[in-house]
Amino acid sequence: MLVKETTVLNRYPLWNYLMLMVIICIGLLYALPNLYGEDPAVQITGARGNRVSEAVLGQIQSILEQKKIASKSMVLEDGAVLLRLKDSDVQLRARDTLMAVLGEKYVVALNLAPATPAWLARLGAAPMKLGLDLRGGVHFLMAVDMDTVLSKLQEHVMDSARSDLREKNISYVALENAALEKRGNYGLKVSFIDDKVRDSAMSWLSVRHPDWIFSYGGDNALNIKISEAGLEEARELAVQQNITILRNRVNQLGVSEPLVQRQGAERIRVELPGIQDTAHAKEILGATATLEFRLVNSKIDTSVIAIPYIPADSEVKESRDGRPVVLYRRVILTGMHITDSTASTDEYNQPQVSISLDSVGGSKMSDFTKDNIGKPMATLFVEYVDSGKKDASGRAILTKREEVINVATIQSRLGNSFRITGIDNLAEARQLSLLLRAGALTAPIQIVEERTIGPTLGLKNIAQGLEACLWGLSVSVLFMVVYYRKFGLIASGALLVNLLLIIGVMSLLPGATLTMPGIAGIVLTVAVAVDANVLINERIKEELKNGRSIQLAIHEGYKGACSSIVDANISTLITAVILYAVGTGSIKGFAITTAIGVVTSMFTAIVGTRAVVNLLYGGRRISKLSI
Repeated sequence: MLVKETTVLNRYPLWNYLMLMVIICIGLLYALPNLYGEDPAVQITGARGNRVSEAVLGQIQSILEQKKIASKSMVLEDGAVLLRLKDSDVQLRARDTLMAVLGEKYVVALNLAPATPAWLARLGAAPMKLGLDLRGGVHFLMAVDMDTVLSKLQEHVMDSARSDLREKNISYVALENAALEKRGNYGLKVSFIDDKVRDSAMSWLSVRHPDWIFSYGGDNALNIKISEAGLEEARELAVQQNITILRNRVNQLGVSEPLVQRQGAERIRVELPGIQDTAHAKEILGATATLEFRLVNSKIDTSVIAIPYIPADSEVKESRDGRPVVLYRRVILTGMHITDSTASTDEYNQPQVSISLDSVGGSKMSDFTKDNIGKPMATLFVEYVDSGKKDASGRAILTKREEVINVATIQSRLGNSFRITGIDNLAEARQLSLLLRAGALTAPIQIVEERTIGPTLGLKNIAQGLEACLWGLSVSVLFMVVYYRKFGLIASGALLVNLLLIIGVMSLLPGATLTMPGIAGIVLTVAVAVDANVLINERIKEELKNGRSIQLAIHEGYKGACSSIVDANISTLITAVILYAVGTGSIKGFAITTAIGVVTSMFTAIVGTRAVVNLLYGGRRISKLSI
């Protein structure tokens, strides 16, 4: 009876082996792309949601042939061109050449394109994303346009002064249809009828605005200047707010472990590891688009060829079809109050963007529309673009481009949610929605430097880290084989399969990024896997010493060690989950690889080695065990 029981022990049904083989094959399949590396590439996409056509593709080919720039391949897919090149020097030449010729209608960006074979790519296999410390990535250095920041501050001071003087019924002399004249140093000049009115105005304004600096000018004029402390505060706030908004935009792109930090007084450094669509990232990060909602001055007849007279409180803007629209200068609301936006199509299949406002914006919109039902309100699209000119320091000069994308009559009182239409296509609606959702930049920024960056820890350090990993694995394998013989060989095979599965799972997970701390997590899981195999083998040896039969010793050894292995690994897994939940950056990278490694090591140590042992020894009469 005992002989019969021992001969049926340690046997797996066929489906267990098939399941094991399928899992290993899938792991191998999705780990394979990591062997092929990446090609330096240039990506060309249309700006503002437009697509690259076949004609533009032909133009790009012609430009490259003229400049004798050889490419490995050129593919037009989903309205974008991906140009693969042989090295980074050719990549930079191609980028600079195409940017000079294609202009602002297209976004030309550097990329690192996976060299994965087409048959693997069709199966959804791709190399795992590597962090900045292992792979490098795309680097952008952005400069905040401080002239625009301070000009906006000057406009704010102008509006405040005008409002305060009107509140006190202090009259001033209008100059060129403007109540206040802009002065150098972001100051203002107000001219009055006589010195008494001027003195009265200065007394009133100095109480309301203690941070303004006042001085007398000629012809009963009062000069107003913003203090140096006020200017510095505005500069500091602009940089900090832009950093926050850029981080929001990077989050919208779904990049793992990005770097967004200040560099110097007016610049921001952005580094994006492992990003695939760098052209889209460049367009989103550098975009300065926002919306302004203004009331249309319907008293002015825009149907005449030359608009006869524009009052000081209004200005002329153009719609997308080139028609003039007279808007009041007063801005009802800006994109700063937008908390959420989604792109969709209306009942006529036209693109639209649904907008949600914060409490302050909703209150402003509600109060304004309540008092202006029946009047037309315009949505003004504002962005800053490269003018093609450079200043004395070599920086590109930005120009402000504005166009009215929508004019609608206020039918009822609006609240925190409403929709805007008049957008050209759904792609542009999605991009505008993303920008508004991430936040409007406080001041325009321009990309002054763009390049692909190498590993920040250096190739030598990476090689040493990987070498340490391999040495640790080799020593573990040697120990297992010498000490446990055939069972050690089985355990070593399980370690290699464990590494294969970790790489496969890391390649499959879209949000997983491997960093140097992540490699440390892999080393830790190798140690955990070795520990599990040692537990199993020692339990089997112990059962043999207690006089158990070989089959029973194998069975009881795995059964006894299983609960200890699961308990220890579950504790490690809980720790990894907590680290991922509360940690940031490198800590999350360590937690991800540790968690994946714990699960795969339990699978290979308990299920994988047991399957091999059962295949070699299960259901047989064995006189001696190689352990």
